[in-house]
Amino acid sequence: MSDLKVNVKDLNKNYGNNHVLKGIDFQVKSNEVVVVIGPSGSGKSTLLRCLNKLEDPSSGSIQIDGVDISDPKVNIDQARENIGMVFQHFNLFANLTVGENITLAPTQLHKKTLEEAQKDARALLETVGLTDKYDALPASLSGGQKQRVAIARALAMNPDIMLFDEPTSALDPEMVGDVLEVMKSLAKDGMTMVVVTHEMGFAKEVADRVVFMADGKVMEEGTPEQMFDDPQNERTKAFLKKVINV
Repeated sequence: MSDLKVNVKDLNKNYGNNHVLKGIDFQVKSNEVVVVIGPSGSGKSTLLRCLNKLEDPSSGSIQIDGVDISDPKVNIDQARENIGMVFQHFNLFANLTVGENITLAPTQLHKKTLEEAQKDARALLETVGLTDKYDALPASLSGGQKQRVAIARALAMNPDIMLFDEPTSALDPEMVGDVLEVMKSLAKDGMTMVVVTHEMGFAKEVADRVVFMADGKVMEEGTPEQMFDDPQNERTKAFLKKVINV
């Protein structure tokens, strides 16, 4: 299956005696949007952090674009250049302007000249609806604006896969919509995306596939229709009953 962007086989992650991921198999195809749902503590964020090796797997293999990033010989910094990551708490550099936050990685890694990076940064800010914030400092932005800058910053490296770790959970409710709109537009443009979220409406509307995790395992996966209208696993049913009226 050459169109596989992500191929995870028998992934385990332990923190001492705490077995967080228990034999995960997980695949993502090119241009696919996979939304991972499940209760807190189920291992969703740990799985995402293993995909760009912010966490080292205890065992198993993770292939991104055919490269086994779990192999210690692989240059992980090089592999990460193709993987954009957006975190729950933005992680912007407070002492840099919005423009500087976005241009930093492409220029430092010599992917773009400063002029190219600045031009691209302005175009990306237009994409996320923040054209007038190029010279602003992060402290002057709302949470929703910071998260949209974080998305623009991740896109500045021209990644071919984007990972989102609960990108709206730290936001006030009225700011969530703007961030989700940016993500929907990325999905429409064919970006390969793995999204850990509690936003069930987004999962229903945008996901090609929904993966339900609990207790460190993938319990069930399928199309949004299958998962929300006809879940098979009792654990999935119980979870969905709590988070939406089904």
